[in-house]
Amino acid sequence: MAQARTSQWIASLAFLAIAIAAPFVLPNNMSQLVDLMVFILIALSWDMLGGQMGYNSFGNILFFGIGMYLVASTQVWMGGYSLAEYNSAKGGNLESFVVTAPVYVTSLIIGLAAAAVLNYFVGLFVGSQLLQTRGHYFAVGTLGLGVAAGEFAGTMDVLGGGSGMNFLQPPEGVNLTMLLYWLGLGTVMLFIAFLIWLHRTRFGFVMNAIRDNEDKAEAMGLPTNKVKSVSWAVAAVFTAIAGGLYGAGKNFIDPTEVAFSLPTIGVWMLLMPLMGGKGTLWGPILGAVLFQLFKEFFWTYLFGWQRVALGLLIVIIVVFFPDGVMGGINALRERLFGKAKSAGESGEAA
Repeated sequence: MAQARTSQWIASLAFLAIAIAAPFVLPNNMSQLVDLMVFILIALSWDMLGGQMGYNSFGNILFFGIGMYLVASTQVWMGGYSLAEYNSAKGGNLESFVVTAPVYVTSLIIGLAAAAVLNYFVGLFVGSQLLQTRGHYFAVGTLGLGVAAGEFAGTMDVLGGGSGMNFLQPPEGVNLTMLLYWLGLGTVMLFIAFLIWLHRTRFGFVMNAIRDNEDKAEAMGLPTNKVKSVSWAVAAVFTAIAGGLYGAGKNFIDPTEVAFSLPTIGVWMLLMPLMGGKGTLWGPILGAVLFQLFKEFFWTYLFGWQRVALGLLIVIIVVFFPDGVMGGINALRERLFGKAKSAGESGEAA
């Protein structure tokens, strides 16, 4: 176990070194790098439920959208403007809503922190209700969350209604993509460090016990309901931060097409862990990297057919690579070096 933990920390440092070098090696691809940090966050967040606990959720898009709206609203409020006045401009006179560079950066950071805190409690509340169901009932229930949230946001005139909401324009002197990238990378590294620690704790073992046999875990007296709710709340924290970063980068919030978009972000956050290998630390990260590469390729060379290509990619992954890339790597490792202990066996041994 100690050797595995050491390997994970070494891999984390290698990832950090590559990520630090990326803006200097790929200065013309900063928007794609920002998206990659966002994708890593939502993939790891979804995997806390879908991979570590076996609860396949479509509801994480709820926290993504709330985080996006909250960050934008915080920036407007800290800039000294009324939300109603700001959104009544409908994109026509936004040049008159200006803030200084310190206010812009500070409001962005405070907005991300506020989104994280609020969504933790939203995750606790939603989790305490929906996580009492299982299987298809849970999946359908979470699907309804995203649909309802998008429709509700579209009725809120103070948030721009169906016309959406713009983020404040970054003032002169603020390199927005660079700022978002470093904030995203810092959050990703914090999340990775947290997960390395969490997976070695009793809490982490209970998560895996729920995935392996929840009825047996409950019979053993494990606090399954508490662990499920807290896990979803923690996932909500990082999903909300990802939503704030993504919205600031796109500079516009549409309630159903961006903030609470089930056909895009809502599906992508499931696809990435499946592609890389769910239930592992590095599978969702690898899946996010591969997905970003495929996405850029499809949107560049298959424009007009990009969604068809992406749909075919999903089918191929589900049918031919059910365990993802990490599953293939683990299978090869077992073939070469013998079978290693599974997460469940490690938990029982602990």
